Parts: sequence; structure tokens; C-alpha cells
Amino acid sequence: MRIENNTTQGRVGCTFRVLWTRLPYTQSAGKKDSPDLVSINEGELEEQFVRGHGPGGQVTNKTSNCVVLKHIPSGIVVKCHQTRSVETNRKRARTIMQGKLDVFYKGKDSDIVKNRREAERRKQDKRKKAKDILEKKKQFKETLQTDSKQSEETDS
Repeated sequence: MRIENNTTQGRVGCTFRVLWTRLPYTQSAGKKDSPDLVSINEGELEEQFVRGHGPGGQVTNKTSNCVVLKHIPSGIVVKCHQTRSVETNRKRARTIMQGKLDVFYKGKDSDIVKNRREAERRKQDKRKKAKDILEKKKQFKETLQTDSKQSEETDS
């Protein structure tokens, strides 16, 4: 931990740098374990806790529970302030960082990119199917109208 004195403003700021190594955080609750994701080396991360922001009023604005995580070799920065808990934000920031690093290093072969492409393909298939159904309904209505006109002409 490094403490910086800012005497002009009368404030003291803290910067935390991770110096210990732990097992990489690769699993999150409710999601399948994906061993293909890039593992995070804790020694390559710089972690800071900054003040919160957004809705929530004074409590949110005065607590330092927003996690800013920087991967030093790639320069990728992740900011996470999804919850009021610092530990939860740290875990979520690492999960987000792991996904971003996976995309950064693997590119098109990344699981995340593959999942996005698959979701986009399913979305396009769904649109096409809806469009085909709409077209069939229009054709059916047209055939009903022509049949009703023909039956009226034969009756008169």
C-alpha cells in the first residue's frame, strides 16, 4: 500500500498494488466453468479502490467500494461498481477482466466472441422465421380474399 500526501488539497489518497499471488479467479456463481478462459496472474494486476458514483446518494458517494483493476502488460482497465460490497466488486471485476483478456489474447477464437456470434446468428434466424411467418399470413389472407370474391361472383 502506498499513501500519497496531497498537501494542496489537504487530502490523503491510497493506492493498492497487489503484491501477493493467489489462485486465479476462474469461476463465478451461476455460470458454467470455462477452463478455456485465460487465467489471470495476480502479479500483473494493479488494483485501486476509488469512491463510488451514481444513484444512492451520500452513502454511495462517500464510500470507496468502486474497484479499478488494471492489467499492466495489456493496459486493459476495468472499473466495477455494481454492488456496495468491495469483495463482490473485486470478484466481478476479475471476472470481467478475465473475459476482456480472453478477447484481447485469443481474438476471434475467444469463447466470448463465439458466444456473441452464436447469439447474433440465433437472433437473425428468429427474425427470418418471424418474417417468413408474416409473409405466409399475408399470402393466406390474399387467398381467402380471392376465394371469397370468386364465391360471390359465382353466387350472383
